[in-house]
Amino acid sequence: MNDEAFMRMALELAARSAEEGEVPVGCVITLEDRVVGTGRNRREAGKNALYHAELEAIDQACKTLGGWRLWQCTLYVTLEPCPMCAGAIVNARIPRVVFGAADPKNGCCGSVVNLFSLPLNHSPSLEKGLLEAECASQLTAFFERLRLQRPRRRRWPGRQEES
Repeated sequence: MNDEAFMRMALELAARSAEEGEVPVGCVITLEDRVVGTGRNRREAGKNALYHAELEAIDQACKTLGGWRLWQCTLYVTLEPCPMCAGAIVNARIPRVVFGAADPKNGCCGSVVNLFSLPLNHSPSLEKGLLEAECASQLTAFFERLRLQRPRRRRWPGRQEES
């Protein structure tokens, strides 16, 4: 298999999340041509801020391989990792990260900041934009449906509603 095939697997996982009302993010971790971990966003169902696709996939890969160092693996994810997930990638020693869509509001692999360029104990290589249009359109379609389904409401006490 190749990078595109693994990203398509991640897109399928993201689609399953969207079907369940979750932000569509999917992640696949490979060791050579073998999938050792998969994950998808489940924050709403799990009512937990930690239930990101990357963290689920890293957890599964560690269990599959019997250790916390994923030093020979590649992580494929449909959306640029956030600060928490980028930190987990560094801590798991994943050497290569491939993502689809950039996240201009929360992305820590180049959009807002590049955590991997800091002088940490591990710096993964980064490949951006694989199947970017498909990854981005999946997210756009999800948020468009969400806006149509939910009336606007105030998010925080004392804060004016946005128009």
